[in-house]
Amino acid sequence: MAEKEFDVYIEDTDGNVIMDEKVKSHANGFIDFWLPRDKTYRTKIEYGGKMAESELSTFDNDPTCITTMQLM
Repeated sequence: MAEKEFDVYIEDTDGNVIMDEKVKSHANGFIDFWLPRDKTYRTKIEYGGKMAESELSTFDNDPTCITTMQLM
C-alpha cells in the first residue's frame, strides 16, 4: 500500500509508548521504524478500519525487515 497514511502504535514490554502517530508509507509500500536494540515491542498498525498486530524484537539475530504483518 504505497503512500498511504497509517495509525501506528508501538510500546515496549514495560508499557512505555515508543510511537503513537500517523505514518505515511513510502512509494514501495514499506514503513521504516528505528527502534532501540535488545528489546521486545508490541506493535499495532491500523488503516481503513483494519488492523495488524504483532510482537517485534530487536535482538542480534532478529530480522530487520518484517513482511508478515497483514491488515485484517
